Amino acid sequence: MSRKLFDCITFFRENFITNIRFEILYDYVDYFVICESVYDHNGNKKSLNFKLDNKNFEKKIIYITLEFPFPKNIDNGWKRQAFQRDFILKNLKSIDKEDYIMFSDPDEIPNPKILTNLQLKKKYAIFLQKHFVYKFNLYNYYDSPWEGTRVCKYGNLKSVDYMRQKVLSKNLKKWWRPDKEKNIELINNGGWHFKDIFTPEELSIKLKTFAHKEFDTEEFTNVEIIKKKISLKKDLYNKDQIYSKVEINDDFPEYILNNMDKLSEFIEK
Repeated sequence: MSRKLFDCITFFRENFITNIRFEILYDYVDYFVICESVYDHNGNKKSLNFKLDNKNFEKKIIYITLEFPFPKNIDNGWKRQAFQRDFILKNLKSIDKEDYIMFSDPDEIPNPKILTNLQLKKKYAIFLQKHFVYKFNLYNYYDSPWEGTRVCKYGNLKSVDYMRQKVLSKNLKKWWRPDKEKNIELINNGGWHFKDIFTPEELSIKLKTFAHKEFDTEEFTNVEIIKKKISLKKDLYNKDQIYSKVEINDDFPEYILNNMDKLSEFIEK
């Protein structure tokens, strides 16, 4: 029996980048697993927002919905985020311990060329990804390479949140810390982190609802302030960072290369 590859994400309202993810990875994964909650990470009720654009992809979609409030002891955004991530495992069927399970944020897209012949040498792997912000070609060299997608065999997975929070490249330097996970390989040229590819209005909603409560203030969520930061290529979170336009070339996903007119709103001219 051949090993299957499950590409897992948690979902809020990132339909645009999630559907691009499907286009880039469809031929390389066996299943896309999307977990969406009817509550945001602040505990507020929300609608289910996931929408599949390409109906030809339906046979590979596993859509999991978390339809009850987060438990009372899950009382902050980080705990709710972890709960939603691990809700994936409780609802995956027909998965074998030898199958590979990847987890990413929706905007962390692994390089499909690596997935073609993926053979892990260690228990876990981290995809080191080029980091872009606001536009597909606004490069963030400050945070590149980005430690994005993680992958392991299902049989080795302690929890999705563990793989995300505890499987870190810096652990490899801490030889004196037996408590740190070190059975990790790093995958270079591991894809792309297309962060905050949203309209200013969508970015404002994100800042009001995600786990980083410190950004739910007028200083960050005001749409006009967000527009100005995008125009100036400045960091959304007031870091001392200015991003750089790069030309889109063969280092980018083939889907983006072939759909630049369609995606022009999010390509820096």
